[in-house]
Amino acid sequence: MQQPIGSYPHVLVRDDGRAVVSQAGSVLLVETVRKTGLGQAVSAALAPWRKPRAVHDPGKILVDLAVAVALGGDCLAGIAMLRAEPAVFGPVASDPTVSRLVDILATAGREGLTAIRSARSEVRQHAWTLAGNRAPDTGGQVIVDLDGVLVVSHSDKQDAAPTWKKTYGHHPLMGFVDHGPGGTGEPVAALLRPGNAGSDTAADHIEATRLALAQLPKKYRRGRQTLIRCDSAGGTHEFVAWLARRGRWLSCSVGMVITGAIHQHVLKIPASAWTPVLETGGEVRDGAWVAELAGDILQGWPKGMRLIVRKERPHPGAQLRITDADGMRVTCFATNTADRPIAQLELRHRLRARAEDRIRAARATGLRNLPLHDTAQNKIWLEIVQIALDLLAWMPMLALTGQARLWEPRRLRFRLFSAAGQLLTTGRRRILRLARHWPWTDEVTTALQRLALLPNPG
Repeated sequence: MQQPIGSYPHVLVRDDGRAVVSQAGSVLLVETVRKTGLGQAVSAALAPWRKPRAVHDPGKILVDLAVAVALGGDCLAGIAMLRAEPAVFGPVASDPTVSRLVDILATAGREGLTAIRSARSEVRQHAWTLAGNRAPDTGGQVIVDLDGVLVVSHSDKQDAAPTWKKTYGHHPLMGFVDHGPGGTGEPVAALLRPGNAGSDTAADHIEATRLALAQLPKKYRRGRQTLIRCDSAGGTHEFVAWLARRGRWLSCSVGMVITGAIHQHVLKIPASAWTPVLETGGEVRDGAWVAELAGDILQGWPKGMRLIVRKERPHPGAQLRITDADGMRVTCFATNTADRPIAQLELRHRLRARAEDRIRAARATGLRNLPLHDTAQNKIWLEIVQIALDLLAWMPMLALTGQARLWEPRRLRFRLFSAAGQLLTTGRRRILRLARHWPWTDEVTTALQRLALLPNPG
């Protein structure tokens, strides 16, 4: 009786395979680029930087970089993954050509960044139109979450500095459009800052909000239908006043630091004024209550602001703070929404935690580190990362359904993009055959069918 020599079958490996395509599922990203018009928009925006006799279009190079990052690349050299499959991705620029383009756009400074951002804004509006009732503005409101991200640097890159978490690197401030419980989210702002940048700097929050608003369709750039959410880092008089300024009238929901004055008011709230906290399904959350503060505590804040506090029994082992009261963990936020019960407003603000999911996805999509040395170059890299995240948000929004639409980048790569295929050429057609036994082949083919039904841009 022959004894097995291992847990896995022995396979002979040869390098003479033909018409085999690795990462065949990435055609989902290619089709998303085509249907949203991203390639044309970026090419038109970067036309001023194309040399007369250039072989490669700058817009195609930038989108190729974004696709490579969406597939898991974490530096400019990741574009080699696309270069190895010209039948799927077309002609792909060499590494020196890619580096030169990034240097040229970095030298252009604000002009280059503005060109890329304007193209993204144009394509975003078209993608939302294609999505119909699956777009993030279906309910008539757009929610933008602001949050800071710590990016660790292992070398002395420009503007790298010690961070508040005792690490070393950069501290970008980012904004994400929330797709709600049925989707993920997409980036609309990325402000690159040194590692020692303050968490509660009002000027940075204003600049990040400006960038985010410029990415939205024009009707959402002012008015109550746009909600800006952030944690206590945004709870400053200057930032809140800027959001509520006449002519802007944005809705806001910002976390607040529990000051001594707020703490004293919390202690005076009668038991009858506390309302049970709600869960997302509408049921009551056990051991948590919410109440609204009024009176002189609102002096100095814009007219119409509401200050809402929440108390909850801390989980076993949690250490209470000096601002907590009666053994309860106390938090606070402010909002200018006037026509909704405080329990609903508290739930809406608590859902800001989904921004942490977006940050996790960004770290898995090129934001784990900044691969270039100069700040100007890394600003271009941040734009490439945002385009990659846009694709990873638009493709599920347009083509996936059910739980698959909630998959984060790592799962999309593992289940969909990594599928292998065989490329056949018959006449003038190219046919990509996916493995029938792959468990998620049906997800890929069905998604491609949905994308094929969408109208072509222009």
